[in-house]
Amino acid sequence: QVQLVESGGGLVQAGGSLRLSCAASGRTFSSYGMGWFRQAPGKEREFVIAISRRSSTYYADSVKGRFTISRDNAKNTVYLQMNSLKPEDTAVYYCAADTSASWGFIGRRPDEYDYWGQGTQVTVSS
Repeated sequence: QVQLVESGGGLVQAGGSLRLSCAASGRTFSSYGMGWFRQAPGKEREFVIAISRRSSTYYADSVKGRFTISRDNAKNTVYLQMNSLKPEDTAVYYCAADTSASWGFIGRRPDEYDYWGQGTQVTVSS
């Protein structure tokens, strides 16, 4: 069983920045692929960004050049740095773990992840 706890959400003005953190339980965090998804009211959960076990990354087009993902295996934590935030980035952000990921695999669909955090609200005002 893996527990994921997100933190760092909040209210920010357009153009501002936030950093989300996701702390994972367990001793094998370095073997997980990690991803961030978001869900706005009335919309489906969508892929944002992910990082593989070897720290390669993949970004949704909507966040390229603005969002960055990183991981600290010593702290069992993955980070989402969000810059130049836009009102359309407003959503609940979820951290997810793929505990069966191969070395370079990056999951982009929700069904490729088997553990999820509770979500953290990000609201960007115009």
